[in-house]
Amino acid sequence: MTATSAARSGGTTSSTTAARTARKFLTRILFVLAMVVVGFFFALPLAWLVTAPFSKVPTLTVSWPDWTLENFRVLTENPYALTSIGNSLILGFGTIAVVVTTGSLAAYALSRVRIPGRDGLLYGLLLLSSVVTGTAAMVPLFQLMVATGLINTQTGVVLALSGGVLPTVIFILKDFMDSIPKSYEESARLYGAKPHQILRHVVVPIARPGLAFVAVWALVQVWGNFLLPFILLRSPESQPAAVIMYTFYTESGQADLSLISAFSLVFSIPVILLYFLVNRRYGFRFHGGIKS
Repeated sequence: MTATSAARSGGTTSSTTAARTARKFLTRILFVLAMVVVGFFFALPLAWLVTAPFSKVPTLTVSWPDWTLENFRVLTENPYALTSIGNSLILGFGTIAVVVTTGSLAAYALSRVRIPGRDGLLYGLLLLSSVVTGTAAMVPLFQLMVATGLINTQTGVVLALSGGVLPTVIFILKDFMDSIPKSYEESARLYGAKPHQILRHVVVPIARPGLAFVAVWALVQVWGNFLLPFILLRSPESQPAAVIMYTFYTESGQADLSLISAFSLVFSIPVILLYFLVNRRYGFRFHGGIKS
């Protein structure tokens, strides 16, 4: 009787284990299928971006292109298309210069200087930057630009865009600065290094991957920004690509897909190139201040 019970118990255990294995296998299959479906829907816009510019008559559907450069020839005939790419580069890299410089200094100060309410101030800035968006602050921002004489200037747009992303940049870099060992700075002080020398020769080289990350992130945030440049820049010669794309219509008022498709591909190239350049040099996997 005992042997029979043991055999039944062993059979039940084997059946339970087999059932669990089958459920895990089925769960993994369903998960993979779900990811394939989601990835397919995400890949469709990218497939259109790559194929539509080379079609003679682009449509909103993804199809095998005719491999023609006619759309790009039409794009070069537009008086503002290529100029707007240059304006976007000015606004993007101008914003990068402002947020990386000021953000790194602010993050280093917040990381090393102990002041009452430091963490509350940092989280408050981050919260306000998320709640008070560009749309909510547009009226006072426009009045401020008019009062300071920065309306219809790229400098004013750069400062406005930098103010929008700077709190998040400080938040990211502050955590990164916290992970840099203070012993490095103390060793530099023993050799007589000044504070600005420590920042330039010790902190910045170690924090270079983090600075590269926030540079790419800031460019992505401002590259396709439409509202701020549209309101603050009145001259078509100084407007960026995100605003100029809004004017690509035919005489009948329909969206000109030939221009839009070719321009979209050209418009995406600078961000993609910067991403691969930074990813090849630094990567985007960090463990504090040391690249993994």
